[in-house]
Amino acid sequence: MVRQSLNLTRLALFSAFLAFAGPVSASENLTFVVAGNDPDLRAQLRAASLVKTAVGEDQTEPRELFAAALADYSRLLETLYANGYYSGVINIRIDGREAADIPLLAVPSRISTIAIDIQPGPPFRLELARVAPLAPGTDMPQGFKAGNPARSVVIADAVDAAVGGWRNAGYAKVQPAGQSIVADHAKRTLSADVRLDPGPLVRFGDFRLTTPSAVRAARVRRIAGFPSGEIYSPEALERVTERLRRTGAFSSVSLTESESLGAGNTMDISLALADEKPRRYGFGAEVSSMEGLLISGFWLHRNLLGGAERLRIDGEIANIGGNTGGIDYSLGVRFETPAVLGPDTKAFAVAKLERLDEPSFLSDQLALGFGVGRRFSDHIQTEAGLTFMASKTEDGVGRREFALLTFPVSGSYDKRDDQLDPTRGFFANLEITPYVGLDGSESGARVFADGRIYRGIGADNRVVVAGRLQFGSVVGSAVTATHPDFLFYSGGGGTVRGQPYQSLDVDLGGGVSIGGRSFVGVSTEIRAAITDKIGAVAFFDAGYIGAESFYDGSGGWHSGAGLGLRYKTGVGPIRFDVATPVGGSTGQGVQVYIGIGQAF
Repeated sequence: MVRQSLNLTRLALFSAFLAFAGPVSASENLTFVVAGNDPDLRAQLRAASLVKTAVGEDQTEPRELFAAALADYSRLLETLYANGYYSGVINIRIDGREAADIPLLAVPSRISTIAIDIQPGPPFRLELARVAPLAPGTDMPQGFKAGNPARSVVIADAVDAAVGGWRNAGYAKVQPAGQSIVADHAKRTLSADVRLDPGPLVRFGDFRLTTPSAVRAARVRRIAGFPSGEIYSPEALERVTERLRRTGAFSSVSLTESESLGAGNTMDISLALADEKPRRYGFGAEVSSMEGLLISGFWLHRNLLGGAERLRIDGEIANIGGNTGGIDYSLGVRFETPAVLGPDTKAFAVAKLERLDEPSFLSDQLALGFGVGRRFSDHIQTEAGLTFMASKTEDGVGRREFALLTFPVSGSYDKRDDQLDPTRGFFANLEITPYVGLDGSESGARVFADGRIYRGIGADNRVVVAGRLQFGSVVGSAVTATHPDFLFYSGGGGTVRGQPYQSLDVDLGGGVSIGGRSFVGVSTEIRAAITDKIGAVAFFDAGYIGAESFYDGSGGWHSGAGLGLRYKTGVGPIRFDVATPVGGSTGQGVQVYIGIGQAF
């Protein structure tokens, strides 16, 4: 027999008893026996057992163990059904007595032994597997076919897939119209026949805001881009939710479908919002043995003018105590407003003031600009803008002033599973910046591309192989007439670890060096988890810099390799890398890098 049910009266009395019962002592002595030779089933049953979990966590009070034993009847039975066993027998004995037979008002004051014995019985197979009707194009689970194991989870997945198919086709009120689930114990088969009623084709009705918000209602509607009048689509609702969450102005976004349809089979959607705290600030730091300490911080307002506008101020001080030039300073301001040309388009304005005291040049510069950004999907986004840039520079070429009008355009495709600690997927970014010289500055264009790929090994991705390829080019302006900050350098944490920061450049002769117009960077890493928190990394980086606009081999290469440790935190892994040069003539000795997040 199978003992798995308790009536509501007994449960109510038991709950009342627990409220007044005091603590009592108990000791555990648990035996857990599953007949048969199915190790996967045995593991699932053990994992499902609350008694085994309680004993494993040293929760040994009799009330807790008794409650866990009563709950285990249904949990273990569900696990048997999920694996296709429909004639199982479950016995849970407390000091020799069946737990289900012990009166709820007579819980033992002491429990010495608990014996769980499960006889799964024979596995059942599907004799009939049918859910109908199906919407065109519905993809049903492969296991839902006659002759396959009769797992209850597969039957549930099949019903969910069929319902989802109708909802994706616009039939939002699809529901089961009848079902027949029959187990034939003599034949060891299960017949599952479920009928669906798709209901009418539904269109979106009104969009109703049900909670107050500091963001104006008109702006909420504009940001959401609710498709009123269009055919119902779960994906459309997901896009509405994601647009609102993406602003950062809300800590919670919840959409609720109306239970009944309106005129013309329209369905209203209710929106409940919870505002996020409007202000936020943060700090960061990175350390390198050659580049010194980098300190950064930001202040953010998420709803500056009541329309989910974002104002962010960033500051950074770099190369503190470093051996690569002087200290760098930067202060930037960015203002963004969402939904300016449709719900997926934002507008922004930026201003940045910085002093760059790099190994190859010194530059004081100001940049002012504006632009628009558009998100085409969860993975693809672009930006385009217009920026005025003015600077005074000093390098091996001499002292110069630049005035440039730039037209930066960028696009990214991000399919990583985690931006700070990816284990699979890929990322690609392309930046093209044409620039027009003013007051005698030369014109041209800068191109930069960055591609990364990640492959996890094993079911739990405890070993990850990561690769990165970078490419850069400056065309149009001569290398000696290009703004130094547009040129490329190699070496340091962002390019080649183990080589000094910006140590690879272009030698103009006479002791004068300058950045290159072409760049290639290659990085590989093998990341292995040692524990759930600690990981080890082995890596190799290489970089190329040339005076020509495109790689032709006339420039120089250098490389570095090393080992590292990672410690996982809630904001990404803490990174500690030790590297040394392995190729080229730009550096020697060991370099150390500390930061947050993977190197790439």
